[in-house]
Amino acid sequence: MSAAGVSLDTSVLLRLLVAQPVDQFRVAIGFLQAQRANHVSVHVGDLVLAEGYFALLSFYRFSKPDALAALSQFVEHSGVTVSPAARDSLALPGLATAQPGFVDRLIHGTAHSSGHTLVSFEKAAKKLPSTLVLATAG
Repeated sequence: MSAAGVSLDTSVLLRLLVAQPVDQFRVAIGFLQAQRANHVSVHVGDLVLAEGYFALLSFYRFSKPDALAALSQFVEHSGVTVSPAARDSLALPGLATAQPGFVDRLIHGTAHSSGHTLVSFEKAAKKLPSTLVLATAG
């Protein structure tokens, strides 16, 4: 394994979040614990968080607040690293009903951390710094 660490994919993240199937959960939690014990950095990327969020909503039938709470608690207590945009977004009070929502905030955070202005048609994006909202004539 890389000295720089490891990154979890969505399949591992979901096993850790929902503990199903049990055999895969046991392997995933054992792996995570072993990495932490060996001081290996474990990262979860924004795309994995977004895909995990949508899987919790659509496949596992979590409510938005429950899906966001599961992700937030996992990030807070598991010892994994995430991007600053993900950490800030998950810490936002009322995120389940916020506009822009979780995934839009991840997209904005990636653009902003790269020094880019985010360009969007989403009116709610006006609330975010370094964002240009395009308007149509109609």
